[in-house]
Amino acid sequence: MFLAQPRARPYAVLAVILAAAVIDLLDSTITNIAAPTIAADLGGGETLIQWLGAAYALALGVLLVVGGRLGDKYGRRRLFLAGMAGFIVASTACGLAVTPAMLIVSRLVQGAFGALLVPQGFGILTTVFPREQRARAFSAFGPALGLSAVGGPILAGFLIQADLLGTGWRAMFLINLVLGGGALIAAHRLLPRDAGDRSVTLDGPGATLLALTMLGLLYGLIDGSGHGWSALPLGSLAAGLVCFALFCRRQVTAPAPLVVPSLLRNRGFTFGLVLSVVFFAAVSGLLYVLSLFMQNGLGYGPLQAALGLSPVAAGIVVASIVCRRLVASLGRTLIFAGLLVTLAGVGWLLLLVPAPSAWLLACPVLVIGLGMGTCFGTVFDVTIGDVDPHEAGSASGSLTAVQQLANAIGAAAVVTVSFGSVAAALLLVAVAILACCGLVWLLPRRALAHHS
Repeated sequence: MFLAQPRARPYAVLAVILAAAVIDLLDSTITNIAAPTIAADLGGGETLIQWLGAAYALALGVLLVVGGRLGDKYGRRRLFLAGMAGFIVASTACGLAVTPAMLIVSRLVQGAFGALLVPQGFGILTTVFPREQRARAFSAFGPALGLSAVGGPILAGFLIQADLLGTGWRAMFLINLVLGGGALIAAHRLLPRDAGDRSVTLDGPGATLLALTMLGLLYGLIDGSGHGWSALPLGSLAAGLVCFALFCRRQVTAPAPLVVPSLLRNRGFTFGLVLSVVFFAAVSGLLYVLSLFMQNGLGYGPLQAALGLSPVAAGIVVASIVCRRLVASLGRTLIFAGLLVTLAGVGWLLLLVPAPSAWLLACPVLVIGLGMGTCFGTVFDVTIGDVDPHEAGSASGSLTAVQQLANAIGAAAVVTVSFGSVAAALLLVAVAILACCGLVWLLPRRALAHHS
């Protein structure tokens, strides 16, 4: 139960929640550009490059839904503040790490605190926004998170180049002392207080199965690419898939499942989740591969690689602005158009890989950004198109969790393939987007109405 608090102005609270989500996703993707620089400084080679992003997203994705339930039980404001404080401390530990193991462990801890932080936002927003305004508030997350996914690598490139106080790559973690500290102060002043509900129960077996699913899939992908596809990585992948099947069954039979059962019975929402996994995995892996290709293949420095990715950010901004006015009338057709534009950009890149140049790459990278920007917010809006208003918070939280899990899977899977061939990685991304083109027609026809 939330206690009345005059300072809890809805759009000020939305700004704080969005800031926390953006900081989280910036740190999820910030190592995309920095990975080669960090590996050169600390050692660790390809394994460190893969685990830098995967460790963070693994802890975050596995614990995200659990973090939401903990907020229901102990109070969302309390968990939000604790998550942000712990996130700042873990970020500092990342910035001070002196070995690959220290950095990976710090990234795991950072992701775990992010999982306490991020899911509280949706529950808080449902209490400060009237029901008729919630869909509009939730719709801000898609474009903001999409732009943040690109903004992380770009920010990293500038910070590494700036070499603030001689900190090099460490500045991209230490900057959270400022960004996170500001968000923490604002949250303490603005977020409404709540007592929580101690009767809320946690689905321990479900959370364990989800953790084992992600660990099996990620370890299999990373170990297989680094040490060969022996029985261990293949067995790990198989175990991950088995655990995922058991997790799905658990959500149907558990007395207090991690995912609201009525959402899983909604066909449009379920296929929206599947499409989100495939799409976000494909594009997150694509961005990681592009940053590595620019640095390892073309010899770019971190700043030059960041600038090379900036057309993606420009495309996302332009497309997101344009599509806000089109999603209500076009619905899933707009997603299909965005997928086709993204696919065209990937195909264009494939043609340029044998003889690339900075100017030639800028055009397909911009096209990819336009396609991604068309899809990001639209996928969120359309997927919850048939969801009841009282389920909007849980649905949006599930979509965010799926996006984080997809980031981890995509980075590991696509980068694994790219170590053998960039062209093969691009083909894998193209196949994934083609699959999304088929899935999109199983989504609700229209977005949840909120543009009137």
